[in-house]
Amino acid sequence: MKILSSLFLSIALSFALSSCSEKPQNQDCEQASVSREPCAPASAIDDSTMDQIYADRTWKPSQELDIDPIRMGEQAEVPIDRARAKLIGPTPEDGLTSLATKLWLIENAVQTIDVMYYIFARDTVGEAVLGALCNAVKRGVDVRIMVDSVGSFDPIHADLKALETCANEAGFMRNAQGQVTDRRARVQAVIFNAITRMQFNRRSHDKILIVDGRIPAKGAVMTGGRNISLDYYGINADGSPDPTAFRDLELLLRPYPDQDPRLPTVASVTEMYYTLLFLHEGNKRLDPGNRSTDEDSRTARRLQRCQESLDFLKNLPGIRQRMEDMPVFLGEGFRDAEVRLSHQLGNLTSKHVTTNVEENLVKNPNSILYLITKLTREAKRRGEDQGTLRVASPYLFSGKYRNKHGETVYDGAQSMLEYLQQHPTASFVIVTNSVMTSDNFFTQAIIDMEMAPRFLLTPELTKAWQSSREKGEFNPAVVGSEEWQQAIDHPQIFIYETGKLDSVLLGNGTAQYGKLHAKFILGETIGFIGTSNFDYRSDLWNNEMGFFFRSPELREDLLKVFNELQATSYRWGTPQWLQMRRELMESDSQKASPARNQRTIYKTLHGLGLEYLM
Repeated sequence: MKILSSLFLSIALSFALSSCSEKPQNQDCEQASVSREPCAPASAIDDSTMDQIYADRTWKPSQELDIDPIRMGEQAEVPIDRARAKLIGPTPEDGLTSLATKLWLIENAVQTIDVMYYIFARDTVGEAVLGALCNAVKRGVDVRIMVDSVGSFDPIHADLKALETCANEAGFMRNAQGQVTDRRARVQAVIFNAITRMQFNRRSHDKILIVDGRIPAKGAVMTGGRNISLDYYGINADGSPDPTAFRDLELLLRPYPDQDPRLPTVASVTEMYYTLLFLHEGNKRLDPGNRSTDEDSRTARRLQRCQESLDFLKNLPGIRQRMEDMPVFLGEGFRDAEVRLSHQLGNLTSKHVTTNVEENLVKNPNSILYLITKLTREAKRRGEDQGTLRVASPYLFSGKYRNKHGETVYDGAQSMLEYLQQHPTASFVIVTNSVMTSDNFFTQAIIDMEMAPRFLLTPELTKAWQSSREKGEFNPAVVGSEEWQQAIDHPQIFIYETGKLDSVLLGNGTAQYGKLHAKFILGETIGFIGTSNFDYRSDLWNNEMGFFFRSPELREDLLKVFNELQATSYRWGTPQWLQMRRELMESDSQKASPARNQRTIYKTLHGLGLEYLM
């Protein structure tokens, strides 16, 4: 049934886009400029499968669609796919591996590439990726690229328009057997929920690279927390190490080479999901349009800069060696896994976002939150609801939602406390940022002033903690009391925050802790890796995506990552954690003032009801 549903989704998309499969007439070929080589070579074949792939991948404005892409995504019965899975972890060395993997996959794609990133920066990494994509379309690879209008804000997107012009020299696409077809490759650049559509809060937080989604032997999917920006790969613009970079994590998935290409694979299912996101009605298709001589000159300079950035990165020793070793990296070390794609597409069109949370949730049975709830109930029914639940997130909140009457309908912290009380052998462990490692002092204020206290402190201790530094955090009568010690030593709840006293920021040592940006959930048998921060914005407003997985080996790999992150952390509320905070507040770091003013920041956000936008 799941396979049939997935096939139905593919057929429905194909039907909706079928008008795009028409081919140019011969006279267009004859009249076109010879320099653009628009005509297929004489040896090119007419391939009906390639015609369908071409049609499926074609962007159309919403008024020309016969489907509602978001509704289709909500209703689709997404299959559980058999896949090969590998983690790319959070260390600076892993950041280089991630970048080398992306560049290699793009440079070795043979048929299609799909790219979607919340942040696509105009820096060395962004330019290098554009350079690689330009080269790909010239050799006959069909390219789709999306960026979020807010996360990648740019009033004109000149670099993406320049990439579009690479299609002027596009080669012809190859089928799965490597034969050249009469379908010419394209670049289709789309701005997700363009600001001109006035959808500021409905963002695509996706981070996806899909290569050769229809060819099982070649297909690959990368997703997780890393965006396209120097900040995520541990290097500066000059190629030197950046120890302050984000510490992130990604999942690399590949189909099995022997899988039937007519049936869904992890790559083809993810490509179908991408198409639904691609066709969202708020999106804007970029068009380089008719360009003046001056504009053509600027475009040429931009594209040249992209090639220079690509060459620069590929010649960095850390990247060069990894790319040379990439065939081995992509051929071994994978874990057998069952994976299921999940998404928050429903957030893009939901109504009464903060008061109809439960109603909106049930409309999308493919959502991350819905599936977490479903999997928890199934585990309880099987008697597998003991053990430890681990969560890593840079901006973790525990949702508390009210209906339109102001009545609390769900309190994540209270639900977890009740669950743990009923299951005394279970535990809940969190690793998140601290004031030292966070890049967002608004969300960190909510974590330290609300989320952690809801799990650990009594109402009286919470009031004292939130009151002021002098009356709470710096008051031995509060944080040195037996009541405080008992509260933070909860036997089943462990909240850790990254960064320690030996940090170079405090002048006590040379340790660098970067900025935690990895996001994943790890249960006893099932885990999740994706883009969601599990904060209000991720849960209510953004589209997010990721994969639930079942794999004992992959679980062990992820557990190792979690334990390493935990080892760089202090437990919330402990003397060492309090000392780290105090020393940071007294330092000359740029993070000192936000740390000192956490309570004011939190009270302002809470008073204005802005926490639901964080």
